[in-house]
Amino acid sequence: MTDADAPWRADLRRRWYAEGWFGPDTLAQAFTRSAAAHPDACLHFAGSDHAGTVRLPELLRRGTAMATVLRRRGLQPGDVLAVQVPNWVEGAVAYVAAMLLGAVVVPVIHIYGPAEVSFILRQSRARALIMPDRWRHFDYTNRLAEMGPLPDLDLVAVIGSDIPAGAVAWTELEEEAGRAESAPGPVPTTAAPDDLAYLVYTSGTTGEPKGVQHSHNTLLAEVRSTAAWLGTAATDVSLGAFPAGHIAGVSSLLRSLVLGTSAVLLDAWDPHLAAAAVEQYRVGSTAGTPYFVTSLLEAADEDGGDLSSLTRFMVGAANVPRSVVEMADASGIAAYRAYGSTEHPTISSGSSDDALALRASTDGALTPGNEVRIVDDDGHDVVAGAPGEIVSRGPEQFLGYSDPRFDQDSYWPGGWFRTGDIGIMDGRHLTVVDRKKDIIIRGGENIASKEVEDLLLLHPSVSDAAAVAAPDTRLGETVCAFAVLEPGAHLDLEDVRRHFRDAGVAIQKTPERLEIVDDLPRGHGGKVQKAELRQRLLPPG
Repeated sequence: MTDADAPWRADLRRRWYAEGWFGPDTLAQAFTRSAAAHPDACLHFAGSDHAGTVRLPELLRRGTAMATVLRRRGLQPGDVLAVQVPNWVEGAVAYVAAMLLGAVVVPVIHIYGPAEVSFILRQSRARALIMPDRWRHFDYTNRLAEMGPLPDLDLVAVIGSDIPAGAVAWTELEEEAGRAESAPGPVPTTAAPDDLAYLVYTSGTTGEPKGVQHSHNTLLAEVRSTAAWLGTAATDVSLGAFPAGHIAGVSSLLRSLVLGTSAVLLDAWDPHLAAAAVEQYRVGSTAGTPYFVTSLLEAADEDGGDLSSLTRFMVGAANVPRSVVEMADASGIAAYRAYGSTEHPTISSGSSDDALALRASTDGALTPGNEVRIVDDDGHDVVAGAPGEIVSRGPEQFLGYSDPRFDQDSYWPGGWFRTGDIGIMDGRHLTVVDRKKDIIIRGGENIASKEVEDLLLLHPSVSDAAAVAAPDTRLGETVCAFAVLEPGAHLDLEDVRRHFRDAGVAIQKTPERLEIVDDLPRGHGGKVQKAELRQRLLPPG
């Protein structure tokens, strides 16, 4: 029996229906009702020539017409639509169209290279892909040729004017959508609340991206849980700073669509632009990494910006130094830590009402509906206050991985998801103190150490390698490579950068620090002792 067939899944689903976390709505139904109830709610897109504002009813109208076009072009309910688009209105239209059609959305982080994207498209068996021709210094026009055969991919739509062979222009789809609005046909939506809605890929410890499966119900439960915990007024304006392909970016968009609140969405983090947006739109809340906090405050100070409307800042997706929360507090912003993952988006969170000491030193209380245990290596509860692995479950927990092989070691009996993080429960509050998973969290993005190591070992000068997290005041962590060289070989950081660029992977996976060593410390079983390597990177004292 696989984990997907385990009886606990059905038992938990029945429980979450009974408790009201799950219900009869799909994302499309929730958004349709929200757009009607909040006709003045807006999404403001900032940061590029795709900037602009769209009200929720207009987004619903455009998404409905685009769903009709995609259906006419062969996309069926249940098919997979991959969207590698920054926070642009075209991406939001594509997401809404997929929801209305009953298709499965695969949001792809826009800085991923052809190697990552081709794996995701093949593994997800995507039928359609939407991407830009260019964004900032990224050129996507050669992607189709670089990714090789993609037998399941029938439709590629490109936003921009440089359309590669085999693709169609997004503007062509929009023209068709305009005609569909004047002569609308039915959009067949056969999705059910427990059907797969989003497939979000995240770096795993194996180095192979994992497809994290979320249903309409799990994502709606995430929206409901955080709203119940933090409170959300219809007049509140939020700032969405995470990329659209990240689970935090997905959650940010869905919260606005489902709750009917206005939001400003950035296509990339720019602290000066963010500070200006806070002032212009009177933003009340946002979320981001520690770097987002510090750089926003610095930019506002440099520009003379007014951040007085910003009273709440959820900080996570990386190690959060106490000083960051204290710095925000001194500026009149109640920053608080939160903890979650792609698999379980918001497990715990502080709130702006908490005392500074709690906001700065813990990852908050469990958000409504969620449960946590702290266990030892055998899955047994540790004594209260002792550190152990955090295992969690709750209605926003994912359905399992698209490759069921990864499910086998991901749960303890009863549906307890093994987060791979070490934490302490002190009464109601959870504090994450370390991690067991061999990953690096750079600016909120998970990077698998093994993927970095495997690429390094392909370089002819490298005979052995290990990648670990180096502490960084701006990004939280960066990638540091320890390399053992072949006799007489030479390697420097520029050689490494060129090697990773030629491999076609996302730039953030490229090591930013290189340590050449004679050998790597290993235990009796031959495993590299990465704790020792990380210790070497700490500043003296």
